[in-house]
Amino acid sequence: MKNKLIKSLISIFLFFICIFFLIYVFLNLNPLGSSESIREVINTPIPEEIISRKDDETSKLHANQPDRDRLILFGDSHVHTTFSTDAFRMSLPIVQGDGAHPPADACNFARYCSNLDFFALTDHAESLTPDQWLESKESIRQCNSVSSQEDPDLTAFMGFEWTQAGNSPNVHFGHKNVIFRGIKEEDLPARPIGSNFTAAFRTLHWKLRYLPPILDFTNRQRYFNFYQSMENLAEIPNCNHPLKDKVNNRSKECLAVAKDPKELFSQLEEIQLDSIVIPHGTTWGIYTPPGEDLNLQLEKGFHDPKRQILMEVFSGHGNSEEYRDWRAVQKDEDGNITCPKPISSYTPSCWHAGQIVLKRCLDKGIEQSVCAERASLARKYYLEGGISGFHTISGASNEDWLDAGQCTDCFLPSFNYRPGGSAQYALALSNTSEETPLRFRFGLIASSDNHSARPGTGYKEFSRGNMSDWWGFKSSLFRDLFTSSTEEQLPNPLPVDLNELSPFNRFEMERQSSFFYTGGLMAVHAESRDRNDIWNAFKERRVYGTSGKRILLSFTLINPPNSLDSLPMGSEVEMSEAPIFRVKTSGSLKQLPGCPDYSFLSLGSEEIERLCKGECYNPGNQRNLIEKIQIVRILPQLNSSEIVGDLIEDNWLSINCQPNPEGCELTFSDPEFKELKRDAVYYVKVFQESEPTINGKQLRCEYDEAGNCQKVDICLGDDREETLQDECLSISPALAWSSPIFIDFKKEQ
Repeated sequence: MKNKLIKSLISIFLFFICIFFLIYVFLNLNPLGSSESIREVINTPIPEEIISRKDDETSKLHANQPDRDRLILFGDSHVHTTFSTDAFRMSLPIVQGDGAHPPADACNFARYCSNLDFFALTDHAESLTPDQWLESKESIRQCNSVSSQEDPDLTAFMGFEWTQAGNSPNVHFGHKNVIFRGIKEEDLPARPIGSNFTAAFRTLHWKLRYLPPILDFTNRQRYFNFYQSMENLAEIPNCNHPLKDKVNNRSKECLAVAKDPKELFSQLEEIQLDSIVIPHGTTWGIYTPPGEDLNLQLEKGFHDPKRQILMEVFSGHGNSEEYRDWRAVQKDEDGNITCPKPISSYTPSCWHAGQIVLKRCLDKGIEQSVCAERASLARKYYLEGGISGFHTISGASNEDWLDAGQCTDCFLPSFNYRPGGSAQYALALSNTSEETPLRFRFGLIASSDNHSARPGTGYKEFSRGNMSDWWGFKSSLFRDLFTSSTEEQLPNPLPVDLNELSPFNRFEMERQSSFFYTGGLMAVHAESRDRNDIWNAFKERRVYGTSGKRILLSFTLINPPNSLDSLPMGSEVEMSEAPIFRVKTSGSLKQLPGCPDYSFLSLGSEEIERLCKGECYNPGNQRNLIEKIQIVRILPQLNSSEIVGDLIEDNWLSINCQPNPEGCELTFSDPEFKELKRDAVYYVKVFQESEPTINGKQLRCEYDEAGNCQKVDICLGDDREETLQDECLSISPALAWSSPIFIDFKKEQ
C-alpha cells in the first residue's frame, strides 16, 4: 500500500514536470508568434464640403484680423502604435487592452474618428525594428496618398520619440519627439535614433514572459506575438556608425543610439534633413527623478535652437505649463539631498512617508522619540528610492498617500509634478555664461501622446479605457502576481532595492491612473492645407495648444517697429516702445452624439465600434462660451542669481468674458516694458466653459476646513467592478495656450 502511494506520487510529480517542460519549450520557441502588422489605410478622402465647413469656421475668427488669410488647422504631433513596446504591452489582454493598433489605425482614426487636419507618428525609437521603421514610413505614404496633395484632407508626418530617463537629475534629459518635413525615402533617416535607455524596451521580466499565456490561455496568441516582437528587437545590435552606415542587408541592420541631447542633435545635423525636436513630459514625476531642472539642458550642446523650437505643454499625461516654487527634494548647505516640509498647496511624498510611519509607530504604543527617528529614516529611504521611494512604506494603500506629491492648484496636472521642468520655468531661464545668453524660445503646443494609434482623442470625454492611456489588470490574480509587495503594515520603513522590482512594480501605477486625460491638440496658423505651409507654421511657431477642444485663438503684436503689419504668435522682435497686443478667441463647436455619415460609409459599423468606440468628432452649429482670457508675462533672467519664481507672472492680466457665442476679444499693452528695460515674454491662456472631463478632479479629495486632503477616491482601472464602470468625470474648463511673443528690449545706441 505504501509503495503504491509512493509510486503514485512519483507519477504525479513526473507528469507535472513533463507538463511544465513542454510549456517551457513551447514558450521559448514561440511557434505561434507573428507580426501584428495588419490592416490597411482606407482609401476614401473626407468629403470636400466637410473640409470647406471647417475652413469657413476659422475665417470667422480672422475677420478684420491681420492673419485673416490663414487657416487654423488642428492636429496631433505625438502618437504611438503598438510598434512601441509600451503600447504593445498596454494592448495585451492581461491589462484589458483592446488588441493590435498598427500605423494604418492611426491614419484611419485621424481621418474618420477625430477628423484631424494633420498628425505625426512618433513611436519610441528604442523599440522600432528596421522592418517596423520601413513599414511605418510606407503606411504614412499611403495615408497621404488618399487625397489631393495640393489641398489634402489629412497630412501625415513621420517621426520618432527619443526616450531617455536618468536615475538622477544630472543625467536626466527626458523625452523628445523628432518630426521630419518630408515623407519620401530621401527625406527620412535610414533608421530612427534612440537613447541609451534601451533595456526597458528590450527586456522582459520572467513573470510577464511565462505566466500570461498559461493563466490566460484563450488569449495566448497575443502574448506569443508580444514575445516574438521583443525577441526580434533584442537580436538587433546598436550601430557603430548610426546614420552614415546605411546597410542594405536587413539582417545586418542596427539601432542608432544617442546617449544625450548633444549626440541627438549632432546626428540630426549629420544627416542634414529638415526636422524639429519637441521636448515633452518634462514635469512627469512617474519617471522624472525628484529635483529635475531644465537648467541642465541650457548647457552648451544640450539645446539646439534651430531644431528644438516647440515644447509640449499638455498631453494625455497632463499639464506641464505651470511653475511652482516648491520642489519634491531640496539640498542642504553641504549639497546633500533632504526632504522639504509641506506647504499649504503641496505635500512632498518623502515627508508624507515619514508621517505614515510615525502614525503606525505611535499606534503601536512605541515611544515618541523612537517613532520620530523611524519617520526621519522613512524620509531618507524614500529619497534614496527616487521614483520608487513609495516602496519604503510596506502595505501602504492609495488612500494612505492622500494627495502627497501632487500639484493641487494646477490645471489637470501631470502625476507627481516636477515644476523645474515646466514651460514657464523654461521660458524664464537664461544661460548667461556665454557672450550671447542662451534661452529657450519655445512655441507652445499640446498633443495626445496616445498609445493605441488614436490621434486627437480629446474631441469628446468618453471611453476612458481607450481614449486615454489608462490601464489596469483584468483580474486580481494578475494584479497580485505583478505588483506583489509586503502587505503587512509595518511600523518601520524598509530600504528600497530597485533590482528586486519588476517593471510593473517600479512605478506608482495605481495612483497615476487618476492623472490620465483624453489628451490635447496642436493648432497651426497656416497659409493653406499644403504640407509645406503646415511645416512653415511649425518652424515659425505660428502654433498653439489646447486641452483637446478645438478652441480658435489669434494672438498678435499690433505695433511692431518699422512695420504696418501685425506679428503673429511665435514672433521675436526687438523694440523699446510699449508693446500693444490683440487677442481674439472663439469656443469650440459643441459635439453631437455618434459619428457623421461619411465616417460610417468609409469605416463601416464594425470599425466605428472597434476603432472610434462608437463616437467621432461630430460638430453641431453651437459654440462653447469663452469665460476668461489670461495673459502670462515672463521676464527672462538677466543673470543666474535672479529667482525664477519672481520673474513669472502667471496672472499678469486677466479679463472675464461676457457670454457671447461669437467669442471674446482683448487689446492690451504693457507700459512697464519701457521702464523695466529688459526682455519680456507674453503668451495667452484661454478658459472655455467647464464641462464633465475624465479625471477632471484627479484624486477626488475630500478636504477639511483648512484645505487638507482627508480622503481620496482614486480612479482605478483594474478588475474592481466599480472602477470599470466609472468614467471618472468631474467638471473642468478646457484651455488653450498660445505660443509666446518674444519682445527683446532694444537698448539705445
